[in-house]
Amino acid sequence: MQELLPEEPFETEVRNKRAIIDRRALLGRIEDIVKEGGSDLDVRTHILAALRDALENGRSEVRRRFDERASGTVVVRSNCYLVDQLIRVVYDHVTTHLFPSANPSTGEVLSLVAVGGYGRGELAPQSDVDLLFLLPYKMTPRSEQVVEAILYFLWDLNFKVGHATRKVSECIRQAKSDVTICTSLLEARWLWGDQSLYIELRKRFQSDLQSQGGAKFIEAKLSERDLRHKRNGGTRYSLEPNIKESKGGLRDLHTLFWIAKFLYHVDDIARLVDQKVFTRQEVRRFEKAQAFLWTLRCALHYLTGRAEERLTFDVQKSLADWMGYTDHAGTQGVERFMKHYFLIAKDVGDLTRIFCATLEAEHNRRSRFRLPSLTRRRSFSGFRLEGERLSVKDASVFENAPIEMLRIFAVAQKHDLDIHPKALRWITQNLKLIKKPLREDPEANKIFLQILCAEEDPETTLRRMNEAGVFGRFIPDFGRVVAQMQYNMYHHYTVDEHTIFAIGILHDIEQGRLSEEAPIATEVVHKVLSRRVLYVAVFLHDIAKGRPGDHSEVGAKVARRDLPAFGIQRRRNRDRRLACAVSSGHERYRLQTRYRRPQDDPGFCGSCAIAGAPQTAAGADGRRHPRRRPQRMERLEGRPLARSLLADGGSSLRRHFI
Repeated sequence: MQELLPEEPFETEVRNKRAIIDRRALLGRIEDIVKEGGSDLDVRTHILAALRDALENGRSEVRRRFDERASGTVVVRSNCYLVDQLIRVVYDHVTTHLFPSANPSTGEVLSLVAVGGYGRGELAPQSDVDLLFLLPYKMTPRSEQVVEAILYFLWDLNFKVGHATRKVSECIRQAKSDVTICTSLLEARWLWGDQSLYIELRKRFQSDLQSQGGAKFIEAKLSERDLRHKRNGGTRYSLEPNIKESKGGLRDLHTLFWIAKFLYHVDDIARLVDQKVFTRQEVRRFEKAQAFLWTLRCALHYLTGRAEERLTFDVQKSLADWMGYTDHAGTQGVERFMKHYFLIAKDVGDLTRIFCATLEAEHNRRSRFRLPSLTRRRSFSGFRLEGERLSVKDASVFENAPIEMLRIFAVAQKHDLDIHPKALRWITQNLKLIKKPLREDPEANKIFLQILCAEEDPETTLRRMNEAGVFGRFIPDFGRVVAQMQYNMYHHYTVDEHTIFAIGILHDIEQGRLSEEAPIATEVVHKVLSRRVLYVAVFLHDIAKGRPGDHSEVGAKVARRDLPAFGIQRRRNRDRRLACAVSSGHERYRLQTRYRRPQDDPGFCGSCAIAGAPQTAAGADGRRHPRRRPQRMERLEGRPLARSLLADGGSSLRRHFI
């Protein structure tokens, strides 16, 4: 299988369906078995064998197409078609041969409805089959026999079946009180049996639930999403992600689709273009992300032989090899594969964030970032204030002055404000304007350095910039490590997320929030020669990961090249040497001491630490002046601050740095 690239076109339609399963031929075979006669047990055994053959042959055909480059979207739709036809055959056999009724009464009609993901028309190789047996009134003896017989056939075929038997009124009543049932019915699809019952269900659902407004449904789905993210680590950059439930996974796309379908009554995400919710480019990103994630999920199911959703280290290499990712330019194939996944997850995050935040704004929901004293002002530091979010008049603001794409983050950081989703969308659409002239602009670099070294939570702002694509675009060397994973057991996040975490922890140490975990670092952090150099050094410490050669040495070269742009000029040689030494020496030191010295021992930490404090001398006027001779580093328990930050505080602190 060739490597699946994000730009590559993908097929979505199922071709030659009869090669997967021929329902008429299967019904004919069952008719022949019934005509041949025999005991009820023999007839059932032969019919079950015929159904198993059809199921196995169909699955083999779908797998063959997948191995020959069919996309995951085609696979899940092919599996859905296969199961649809089998269930229809089983239904016809049960209602025709086992419990026939030439003229069923009104109370005996039955509608078979697919719900959940199966109702959406998507069925992964090892996924459950969710069915709703829809009744007009209460259950009759014949209806009960039909439902039971169908379920026994499906269980004997080893399907994992989720099922419910309800009247239309029961469905609506439970959907009003349970958002999970409501979501399941939202995706309901008629499968077989009496279609008029299904049509009645759809009409009642639209009149009793959808027409009542979507605020409650949106609130419930977004809360559900937040809890799911929290259960799965709260980040899309975990190195062993759950491709279905984690942040940036398939379930985020499903949440977007559910809300869109509930509010706008659409069955295809492309119709959101007509609703002016998405642009065509954004719809394309949605479709590409969904196709990749489905391909990955199907491959994971086939590889493990079970409904596995986590990309654990033990399967990543096999998946990367199977999907055609090879080693390239100092990066392992598995690292390239995981980087592709994280970039897709980032796209999912961009789409869901913009979409959901837009809905929040439309329904007058307050942002979690509040500044009550400013809510009545229409403008702030040159930007508009809309519902406690910073925005701009239109996209031309960024088109005419690309530096505003940096400044809006700085203003939001300074005043603890969020950025309006419209502004984020316009920023994303104009990232191409962040070019060399802006990167070399002293004012732009000053703004970036202010964000990096700010007293007001640089971690959150840098993560927002990274999510919007501004961070990697403005600092191309950082852009190279965005979504870059390191295939070993000692790292928990991608390089970009690890770097942002490290800056956040440095800020927490400086603010005294980690005084118990890192007491020595908390003490010496205020005695460094240059606070700015320290922050820049932490930012640059992994900047060359994924490049050929020793990344610490290559990183030092990158640092020497980038430092002048940050205002650390040649005349400040001490600062340049210090930043290069700290950024390049961290990894070498960590590897040398990780398994040899007790890093949690304060005595050891103190023996190798140096904190920076400029030496001063009294002048004739009695004031303290820096010495003119080259500055030397004052020893404080003998340990460099950067090493202190890595060595101090035990595993809870080191976990974020490695």
